[in-house]
Amino acid sequence: CDWLHVVKSLTVATLNPQVKAVEYAVRGPIVLKAGDIERRLLQGEKLSFTDVIKANIGDAHAMGQQPITFLRQVVALCCFPELLSSPAFPDDAKQRAQRILQDCGGQSIGSYSASQGLQCIRRDVADYITHRDQGVPSDWNNVYLTTGASDGIMSILKLVVSGRGPSRTGVMIPIPQYPLYSAAISELDAVHINYYLDEDNCWALDIEELQRAYLDAKLHCQPRVLCIINPGNPTGQVQTKKCIEEVLHFAYEENLLVMADEVYQDNVYLPDCQFHSFKKVLYEMGPEYFNGVELVSFHSTSKGFTGECGFRGGYMEVLNMDPQVEAQLVKLLSVRLCPPVPGQAAMDVIVNPPKEHEPSYAQFTKEKSSVLDVLAHKAKLTEQFLNSVPGIKCNPVQGAMYAFPQIFIPPRAIQEAQSLSMAPDMLYCLRLLEETGICVVPGSGFGQREGTFHFRMTILPSPEKLQVLLGQLKGFHLRFLEEYSQEEPDSSRASEQPD
Repeated sequence: CDWLHVVKSLTVATLNPQVKAVEYAVRGPIVLKAGDIERRLLQGEKLSFTDVIKANIGDAHAMGQQPITFLRQVVALCCFPELLSSPAFPDDAKQRAQRILQDCGGQSIGSYSASQGLQCIRRDVADYITHRDQGVPSDWNNVYLTTGASDGIMSILKLVVSGRGPSRTGVMIPIPQYPLYSAAISELDAVHINYYLDEDNCWALDIEELQRAYLDAKLHCQPRVLCIINPGNPTGQVQTKKCIEEVLHFAYEENLLVMADEVYQDNVYLPDCQFHSFKKVLYEMGPEYFNGVELVSFHSTSKGFTGECGFRGGYMEVLNMDPQVEAQLVKLLSVRLCPPVPGQAAMDVIVNPPKEHEPSYAQFTKEKSSVLDVLAHKAKLTEQFLNSVPGIKCNPVQGAMYAFPQIFIPPRAIQEAQSLSMAPDMLYCLRLLEETGICVVPGSGFGQREGTFHFRMTILPSPEKLQVLLGQLKGFHLRFLEEYSQEEPDSSRASEQPD
């Protein structure tokens, strides 16, 4: 059949252009390169290193973190109810599993749930929010269980994107930002409105910068959404209560829907930093604000102290949404049937952990404290080590799971990157991977001010592996500077980027 000429319906030319516009740096080209290097090592090729350290993504269990026992017990009991008769499982885990199973069709976790999620878990989420916010009421009818926080974020953005030309929806996102936001905005053909965090002030959110970005954007689109990531990804900052009040006042004045990405709310490491939920701050601003600002907040099983990324559990709480719009949200979620029910069960353990009088409390508390204490230690270690390296400057890692240091890249290296049609920090990160096996993500994948260069690395490797990673990074960085510079800059020059 050589004479047959098969013409494909779907080609790059006919592909949805919004799909082609999507970029997602944390699983982008550098990660594909890392996978290729791993395959070469497995095939016996001899390199200057023996394994690839994937510090590109916040995947705690892939980095060796052990599961929280109680969470896995509850999910295991839900998945295999025959274990409910086993003496190896504590009574409080059995009680939670039985309660979840009773809410499942056929008392099986293999059945679909309601599109919004199991009612008993939504009630537990509402109770958790009320307790977290010291009595600020939460209505379980406003809680939607989601396939990770990402699914909820995409669903809300789908609701708000509309219009053409100057009326096209604009979405305000922080720079640097988690690439989910820029990818989703590109996919939905909305307008990116970038507002820059203040690196010189520990990545603080400056209200004047918000106003600048908003006014500039109004010339060519209709700003309707303000996205906040707190604690920050990739920047690791924890916003102050005063800052959150200013943001909410701005959103109220400009009639913006606020999307509060709070998946790292348990990941706060510095004693002088505290997580403040946007909902609680909004409540304390008074009824006019609390009943007026449209707010959607997100949480996930993937971060915090559990790090259960693979379960894809999450929730969102929706405040002040028009009832007719909320009906459309339910319809949109119904198309996807429901979030994974095992992920819903995992989310339930996070919001309904063992109580002080229950048998699993001591072990659960010990495991939780151990994870968070080690993360706090690694956050400080990473910051201090990076700041000791000439040509690198790193803000304190106040929260989340990442450092986002600024790196000095010599002019000759910038010129070489330009000749390769490559961002300078991409060249840096590729060289780092090829010479040391360390996989980090270039700052250009998250957005950064013109003329500055960064990379994002997770602090999740074990303390021992993290020490190795940082030592190899230092050696590479000094060699990189020596190769491309006549003189070696000190750490104070990290921000002195060439034009």
